[in-house]
Amino acid sequence: MQSVDLFDSPDPLRSTPDADPHRQIPPTSPISPTDRRARWDADISPDADADAAPRQPAHDLTTLVIPLLKGMLYRDEDGAQWQALLNLQARVRDYVAVLALELVLDESEGYAFLRARPETDDDAPKLPRLVARRPLTFQVSLLLALLRKKLAEFDASGGDTRLILSLEAVTELLRVFMPAGSNESRLMDQVETQLNKIIELGFVRRLKAQSGKAQSPSFEVRRILKAYVDAQWLADFDARLAAYQVQLSVADAGQA
Repeated sequence: MQSVDLFDSPDPLRSTPDADPHRQIPPTSPISPTDRRARWDADISPDADADAAPRQPAHDLTTLVIPLLKGMLYRDEDGAQWQALLNLQARVRDYVAVLALELVLDESEGYAFLRARPETDDDAPKLPRLVARRPLTFQVSLLLALLRKKLAEFDASGGDTRLILSLEAVTELLRVFMPAGSNESRLMDQVETQLNKIIELGFVRRLKAQSGKAQSPSFEVRRILKAYVDAQWLADFDARLAAYQVQLSVADAGQA
């Protein structure tokens, strides 16, 4: 058996009939140390994408339904989220319908929330409520009713779309329902406490004070209040309010 020396094997390029035996492979251009360092810096530089615009978070069904289950969505708080809700509202409605909920969306007013579907079948099994009902004290209910009526008067005037009230203005709404001779400072503290509870419910927003100015706090009445406090709610509360005023007048007569 004849041994083959690998070092003496013919060059593949020279063994082909079309290969040019005199062909030379051109040498590669050398990279200078300066160019090599510049390429290295460009690859590892942390500022390579610094000028790129930040990506907006993509909203899907999950990022819309979870916030709705926790509370309310407003157009003026997250425009991208609001636009996604408008685009996917059909899918959101179908999804929450499985949970016995319905989507309430007012595009003109810019708010959305979930509420339990009304029960139409008395024989159907009772399902647990995903959107819990929050019990309200009489004082908070009274303030909600007064703010709702104030919002209706504001809309009828045809002025601005934002109802903004100072703490003093809100106190004046409640003054007629307070016992005569109430301490002014204590009364305003009580009103602010009730306003804070309504802020937690999402019906009022505290506005930031202007820098460098000492002024009384201002509050914006959110327009979503119109959806929660409807005509039937006001009618039921008016009956309770009439009974409360009778009790208040009797108490004042007893103190006189």
